[in-house]
Amino acid sequence: MAPVPLEGHQTPAGNNVPQEGSRGGTISLTVLIDFIIQRTYHELTVLAELLPRKTDMERKIEIYNFSARTRQLFVRLLALVKWASSITKVERSTHIMGFLDKQSLLFVDTADMLARMARETLVHARLPNFHIPAAVEVLTTGTYCRLPACIRERIVPPDPITPSERRSTLLRLNQVIQHRLVTGNLLPQMRNLKIESGRVTFTVEHEFEVSLTVMGDGPNIPWRLLDIDILVEDKETGDGKALVHSLQVQYIHQVIQSRLVDNPQPLTEVYNCLHFFCQSLQLEVLYSQTLRLCRDRLDDHIHVDEYTPGKCLSISYWRELTCKDPKSELGYRLTVQVDTHDPARPLTVVHVPSLGNKECEIADRAIRTDLLSMERLLVHTIYVRTRSRLTELKQEVQTMMKDVECHLQGSPAILSVPVLQPCLRAEQLLVTVDTHTGMLQCHVPQYEAPLIPELQTALNGDHSRLPTLVSELRYWITQRRCEKTLQHLPATPHERLPLLHHPDHPMSKIGRHRMFVRLHKHPNVILIVEFKEKESTQCEIDCSFYLAVVKHSSIEDDPHDDSIETEIPKMYLKVLTLIEFDTFVITHGPFTSVDDQSEKFPGKRKPGGRQEPGSRRTKHPAYFIPELAHVVALCDERIPFVTLAQELTKREIAHQGLQVEANATALVLRLVQLPPSPGVDTQSASWLALLKRLLSVAIRVQGKATKNWMAEFVFYGSPLASSHPKEQGLRRPVYFQYDMGTADTVSKTVDALLNDWSQIVHLYTVVEDLAEYFRIEKYNLSNMVTIKSYSYSRLVLGYGPDRGATVTVDWNSSDKAFRLIFGATNNCVNAHSLMREQLEAHLNRHRNLAQIVHILHETYEPLISISKLPTIPQLGVHNQRPQVPVQTFTIMPQSPTLLRLAYQGMYCLELRLRGGGLVSLRDGAYSRFDRSNVVDEFTPTQGLKAFLSKYVDETAVFRRRSQSEDDNPPSPITMDSDGGGGPMSFLGAHHRGPQSPAQQREGGLRFHPPLTPPSGSNPHTPASPHPAMSQAGQHQSFGSSPATSFNLASPPSLPPNINPSPNMLPHPSPGGLLANSPSNPLHVPSPAGLMPTSSPGPCPTVPVGHSPASSFMGQTGHTDGSPFPSSQSMASPATSNWPGSPSMPRPSPARPGQSPGGTGHSALHSPQADHKPGVSHLSRVLPQRSWAGAVPTLLTHEALDLLCSPSPHPQHLPGPELSPLERFLGCVYMRRQLQRFIQNDDCLTGIPTTEPGVVHFKVETLQCRVGLNPQHLQSLHIKVSPLPDHKEQWTVEEMQIIEKFFDTRAAAPPYKPNALSGFGRMLNVPYNVLKDFVQIMKLELIPGLVQQQQMKWAVQWSLRTPPSATPIVPTGMAAVLVCRTKILVFLQITRIGGPYQSTIEPPSLVLPLVYDVSTNLTQLAEKRDPGPASATTAASLQLKRFAEFGVSHNECSLFPAVRDLLCSLSLPSESQAQVASSPAPPTMQPSPAMQMHSPMPGGVVGMPPQTGAGGPPQQPSGPPQSPYPVGITMGQHPMMGPQ
Repeated sequence: MAPVPLEGHQTPAGNNVPQEGSRGGTISLTVLIDFIIQRTYHELTVLAELLPRKTDMERKIEIYNFSARTRQLFVRLLALVKWASSITKVERSTHIMGFLDKQSLLFVDTADMLARMARETLVHARLPNFHIPAAVEVLTTGTYCRLPACIRERIVPPDPITPSERRSTLLRLNQVIQHRLVTGNLLPQMRNLKIESGRVTFTVEHEFEVSLTVMGDGPNIPWRLLDIDILVEDKETGDGKALVHSLQVQYIHQVIQSRLVDNPQPLTEVYNCLHFFCQSLQLEVLYSQTLRLCRDRLDDHIHVDEYTPGKCLSISYWRELTCKDPKSELGYRLTVQVDTHDPARPLTVVHVPSLGNKECEIADRAIRTDLLSMERLLVHTIYVRTRSRLTELKQEVQTMMKDVECHLQGSPAILSVPVLQPCLRAEQLLVTVDTHTGMLQCHVPQYEAPLIPELQTALNGDHSRLPTLVSELRYWITQRRCEKTLQHLPATPHERLPLLHHPDHPMSKIGRHRMFVRLHKHPNVILIVEFKEKESTQCEIDCSFYLAVVKHSSIEDDPHDDSIETEIPKMYLKVLTLIEFDTFVITHGPFTSVDDQSEKFPGKRKPGGRQEPGSRRTKHPAYFIPELAHVVALCDERIPFVTLAQELTKREIAHQGLQVEANATALVLRLVQLPPSPGVDTQSASWLALLKRLLSVAIRVQGKATKNWMAEFVFYGSPLASSHPKEQGLRRPVYFQYDMGTADTVSKTVDALLNDWSQIVHLYTVVEDLAEYFRIEKYNLSNMVTIKSYSYSRLVLGYGPDRGATVTVDWNSSDKAFRLIFGATNNCVNAHSLMREQLEAHLNRHRNLAQIVHILHETYEPLISISKLPTIPQLGVHNQRPQVPVQTFTIMPQSPTLLRLAYQGMYCLELRLRGGGLVSLRDGAYSRFDRSNVVDEFTPTQGLKAFLSKYVDETAVFRRRSQSEDDNPPSPITMDSDGGGGPMSFLGAHHRGPQSPAQQREGGLRFHPPLTPPSGSNPHTPASPHPAMSQAGQHQSFGSSPATSFNLASPPSLPPNINPSPNMLPHPSPGGLLANSPSNPLHVPSPAGLMPTSSPGPCPTVPVGHSPASSFMGQTGHTDGSPFPSSQSMASPATSNWPGSPSMPRPSPARPGQSPGGTGHSALHSPQADHKPGVSHLSRVLPQRSWAGAVPTLLTHEALDLLCSPSPHPQHLPGPELSPLERFLGCVYMRRQLQRFIQNDDCLTGIPTTEPGVVHFKVETLQCRVGLNPQHLQSLHIKVSPLPDHKEQWTVEEMQIIEKFFDTRAAAPPYKPNALSGFGRMLNVPYNVLKDFVQIMKLELIPGLVQQQQMKWAVQWSLRTPPSATPIVPTGMAAVLVCRTKILVFLQITRIGGPYQSTIEPPSLVLPLVYDVSTNLTQLAEKRDPGPASATTAASLQLKRFAEFGVSHNECSLFPAVRDLLCSLSLPSESQAQVASSPAPPTMQPSPAMQMHSPMPGGVVGMPPQTGAGGPPQQPSGPPQSPYPVGITMGQHPMMGPQ
């Protein structure tokens, strides 16, 4: 069948979807689409099944028809869907029409219903007639009286009697009942009655309660039984239910009522019937309870022997005892029965065997209570039986143990038997009876004694074994007391130990009741405790003590032969000796005693011999054995002393043996004499003096939980008076503490004691010598140092200002040498820790503390200055390995007065500490023995002499130097004249290499005892001449200075005809070159003779920039074997090698106070030079020798402190406070790295120059000159000038921007060579690119331009790759890369203004920009795999947008792209309002290149500190930096000198 079209099968709307009105059907679009899909799928299925059977043409026709039909259908569906998009209006209209149709339908239905009611329903509607008379009667009278009378007669009851009638009737009935009871015969059991409300109630306890009355007052009217209540209850097994059913009670009621008629004694009949019934019921209850007990709990322990209902119940108990005890042949039984003599009485209990009257009453009470319970009856009966049995046992035990008082108490009854005296309650033997079986049981609560089963058997059987078993129990409890006593003592008790001894050894005589106590600290000693009962009182135990010395051995060892040793494990203890203690003696020593408590507090004795307890409590609990604890403590305390005494005797150290101190305080071992220490002369005065001062040596034990040896050395007085408050008396005790080990470690204790004695001896030898120096006033040691403490074991000295620095001297026994420990108090700094090893070596070599005191005093201030130099490692020092840390300054002490300072592992300074407040500095890169050789590890520091010369205080070094000395030529003198340090000098005769004359004159801290030291701070002032006259041959050789031949006590200035020796001058000429000496054939006059005054002045005859020596020295290099070529040998403008000639930066003697940099010459490109036409200046500049730094320069301590202390830059350049020395060395290091960069890299071209200390190079259009500031040599500056062919291309402002950028960014601290490398690569770019670079530098250096141009971002260069940058270049490397036609630079931009003006941290981005020279495109270097959208992505899109629309092909696109980025970049997180807001005044962020690896605590070097990464910057601490002047002239660079 062909498929039917869908239109014919539409489902009516009313079938599926509710309709509104009758406006046709609707269908859901989802259902419609579902139908169409289902139909299409169905047709496809049908085609797939039918087409294979048809021909090809038919198949094509069918397929075509299917496709056409389906296409038409889906086209209609598509039209329907498109129409449905505007269906809302149609749907709204449909709803309105549906609502109107519904309202119309409601109106029609309402009209139809009204018509139907009017035509059909209301036609037949009628109302009934109303009952008017009844309604009127009810409404008027409130009643209805027309009901029939039969209702009142048959249904309504008659009226009751009144309450008064009822009350009088009941009172009359009570009188009738009372009269009948009085006149009748009433049983005694029924006397408990109550008459009220016309009835009498009889109550018989625990049986019944019955109520009767009479129906009239006639005498023959019978009693009427009203109520019966059975009082018998079973609260254990009845579950709270009544025992008698109501039907049973009704039957009894009928029986009794029938017997009351015509009965002469009706009340007796009532009692007999109910009494018999209740007793039978009670027996039945007891029987059922007994059966339940047997079934649930007691099993066969009880048995029902006989039960007769209504008569008796017989039960037997303790059946096991009946079987075992021959005495109880009748067994134990109880019978509950009716009284045979008087059945009217309650139930009675009969016991077999019989009990006493008192016990019977206790048992009978159990069934005559409210609770009828067989279990209570059994419990009471067994309790009575138990007390009876235990009373018999108590009498037997007290007969057997005379002094024991037993106690019987408790329920169930327990017999307490104390087996020891005194005895705790927990240690008593408790005996009771098993309630089920009747057998006796015993127990000790505190312990699980193994003797209890035997003791229990004896109690239930043969009582003759009881004394022996109780005695064994007594010993066993005593052993447990021993364990309790020793649980907190360093000892362990054992009942058995594997001891080896021969049969006749005294060990075999010790009884079997004993305990072995092993002492923890003494494994070779065992304490044996033997127990015995007192003969008079068996309950008391006596203890005997034995001490056995044992040795670990095997079972095969012969006890008599100590030589036998086998490989068998030593598991046994061989007894060597056995010592028996006298108990009374060891417990009544000189300072401890253990007394019997009964003797202290005697009590009254009872007639029976027992003693009452004392009126006061005993000192110890009963389980504590004080004798044992005391003996263990005694052994533990005395055995170490004995072992120590034996070791001292073995070492031949005399002692007095173990003694008890006065007042019985402690034990003491006193030594008589100690041996001399190794290396100490027994005949020396110091040894004999120490023995005289030593009063006593005593060894004691200190501590409770952990015991230690305490050795006390008592000395008389002290050779040195100290300021310590505890060292003021004449008695000086010294204490040493040692760990107390076992007997095997006692030798170590003695060794430690001898080592401490050696410490005292060695320290006293040097202290005695120091005391001699203190007593000699001319050495003035008391003003140099203070003795803070001398305790014979250590010496504490205070020195420095306010004596804040301390040094502790003591003797190290392990190293056999003195040890120095430096410290400080009162926030003082002690820098001598740097020299500790050298000072220790000096002290151990010379053993002279006075020398150490002088060295500490003279070297304190310079070492404090040296300690101010930073030593922290820095990153980025190595060019190719910026991640390798390099230490800034490394301090390497060589001797107590000589140390080396290494700067970044490249430069080295040698510092020699001298006397008189002076130090000498030289370049440590030169050999100390041959100044023309350079050591391999270091590089010579160029310009060091000139830099140090600026800090020479000539008035302090040469106070008596006259002005005329500068005009006289120096006299020839050899450089190796000896300064004359005698063998008695403090530092001894040290070997010296070639030194400066100042070194030779001032050979360290040289003071001749007994000569006086030189006066003042002048190291060249000769010693007192009078004693020097007696010294033969005082170096009056040809090479000595003429000044040394004059014997002057206090010499004035030198005679006018004597020339000053170069040895007397602060800057001596190098040894071996006598170009300035008259004896030299090439001699020329001193440059001082070329000028009228010694200060620099105009001299037109001398070439500018060259020294006078250049006329004869030429440019051929050095003739003195300098290791450097002539191109590096020219002198710095600030250096002078002419003896007696002041260098340019130093103040002239004629004009004190003049600025050191007041003059200069144009050839040096000095920015402060004032060039005037026709006037030329001459500076006294001599050719610099590269070895000039090898000659020591004398500085005062104040100058050295100024050199090493952090201070602001002399020209107040921005940056951290660094020391002048670090700034100078950093600049020299950067200049050398720049030279290496020029030599190794092709981007810069070096220009040969003869100007010393200056680097010349050129790039495409510029030439540059880099040099140190000649005024202070603490900053590196660049001078940029265009090449002659490109003068018109560069403006003065652009060159000044490059210069300022170099000064404040590239060559600023921290000194990183990669910053220079990045700057050099920045210069080596095409001309137009460099112009854009300069514009970007200008934005960074002049922050006001950012505000003027309304930029949103501030820009900063990164000369080194910052850590936060994209990982393109390793961190710390040069951040400017040129590769073919592409240039990579890193810029950091920081958001300014907008919402970031307050405390909100502004965002900061590091952008790696790539500029392509060939395509003139600037873009951002991004990763290949793009990440999520970020600020960097926004910057990249901004650059691409600029490259697409804003690039001008006539100019470089780098700066315009950056400017557009700074003005237009908006972060994705910023709103439009924030973007449109006006920017705030810009605040510059520090360059990322300057943030890397800064050694300063501020984090950013060269810029003001900031609150955080990208945070708002703070104001710098230094003076504010003015904006860079744009219109300054070429010679007025603000970074090259004062303006």
